[in-house]
Amino acid sequence: MLKLRNIFRRSSALKTFTLGVARCLQHTEAASAPNRISSSVVESLAAVVGEKQVSSAVAIRDQHSHDESHHSWYLPDLVVFPKTVEEVSQVARICYDNELPIIPFGSGTGLEGGVNAEVGGVCIDLNKMDRILSVHPEDFDCTVEAGVLRKTLNNYLRDTGLWFPIDPGADASLCGMCATSASGTNAVRYGTMRENVLNLEVVLSDGRVINTAGAGRRTKKTSAGYNLTNLFVGSEGTLGIITKATLRLYGIPETTISAVCSFPSVQAAVDTTVQVLQCGIPMARIEFLDDVMMNACNLYSNLNYKVANSLFLEFHGSGKHVEEQVAVVEELASMNEGENFVWAKEAEERNRLWKARHDIVYASMALKKGSKPYSTDVCVPISHLPEVIVKTKEDIAESGVVGPIVGHVGDGNFHVFFPVNPDRPDELKAVKELSDRMAKRALALNGTCTGEHGIGMGKRHLLTEEIGETGVEVMKQLKAALDPKNLMNPSKVFP
Repeated sequence: MLKLRNIFRRSSALKTFTLGVARCLQHTEAASAPNRISSSVVESLAAVVGEKQVSSAVAIRDQHSHDESHHSWYLPDLVVFPKTVEEVSQVARICYDNELPIIPFGSGTGLEGGVNAEVGGVCIDLNKMDRILSVHPEDFDCTVEAGVLRKTLNNYLRDTGLWFPIDPGADASLCGMCATSASGTNAVRYGTMRENVLNLEVVLSDGRVINTAGAGRRTKKTSAGYNLTNLFVGSEGTLGIITKATLRLYGIPETTISAVCSFPSVQAAVDTTVQVLQCGIPMARIEFLDDVMMNACNLYSNLNYKVANSLFLEFHGSGKHVEEQVAVVEELASMNEGENFVWAKEAEERNRLWKARHDIVYASMALKKGSKPYSTDVCVPISHLPEVIVKTKEDIAESGVVGPIVGHVGDGNFHVFFPVNPDRPDELKAVKELSDRMAKRALALNGTCTGEHGIGMGKRHLLTEEIGETGVEVMKQLKAALDPKNLMNPSKVFP
């Protein structure tokens, strides 16, 4: 039984017949575990949010025990569903007074175990805080509560001629995207969450509420004091609970054209990327998929692209300017032996093309029956990108595992999605070692061990190597100042 439990808890999303077995094991485990939260605390929480908004049911705790990563599942002791910032503040204060860990929970689409309740505690699910509070079209900004999803906001904005372009692939909650400093396919033109957040409302561990740029402030720039907003962007729930965000918006481009083209080598594809950027072409998206990933996309999404190292491209702008950009990029690609251009001009064609790109996690898993995703990412200066991708592909081949690669090459960022059999500990060990080598290779080239996914549980051991002992010590001092009892998402980020 213990062996089975360990196998299943390494898995990230048991949506087939294994789900029933895993849940049975978790029910058994939960039934035998001591109740770490007193009835008086439960009653206090229920008095704040309502009795029906507090749950100790194993099924509910199970839903909040993991994200989309391969990391072990850990059940929180209790899940609460507040509807307002005042309720979040009171819940946090109760947890603070009773020294209970707090785990903020959004859509659960993270990839480094950031919401897994490794030491138990109270999970605060923010999905009922789902109001779009304001949109200022003339100022190109909006303010949303924590539970608003990315696609929901863009659907709401459609008639305004505006959109929010940060696209990590998953339909993540916007405040969760703030917490992880998400980015994605559009980052080469529009930046990451860090560049697109103007203000945050944050509940601290003791229940105090702060607005990082001042209540109601939404200016595009400020030099008033410390940059508290960016302190919380990327903090992964370890400093406070983000309950509201004010975000930059952009005009929907007049013309959008997408394309796919193939190259004989990684070097040729990345050389094309560098040359495009050097020419000052404002690419909206420029994504690299290696031959293994292209094969996976073809099989999973029923496509017929050439199985080769490829670039997925997208152009935004006025009709004339887009045509000029397309002509230059096509010429640059041809100079690097790029071929087999497939163009998508209509919205339906573009959506199909990018859906295939966004389904790469599932496409990767489909390469190996019964597998679960072990996902990792690194980022390096773009001049080092060909070297690090080529070495990573060689390492994958020598290790004998399957590892499709996809990269936001305009940023020097790329991912590997390893389909791992949860019944094979030796395979999991080999992939983890390969992932560590990949991260250390990036660090040796002045890069980072994670460009998007965050540290969470999976890369804590690499933080000191990247930031340095003094840097990590300063981070811990900031953590201690804002969370003196170490209640906010403990065991995450720090080694």
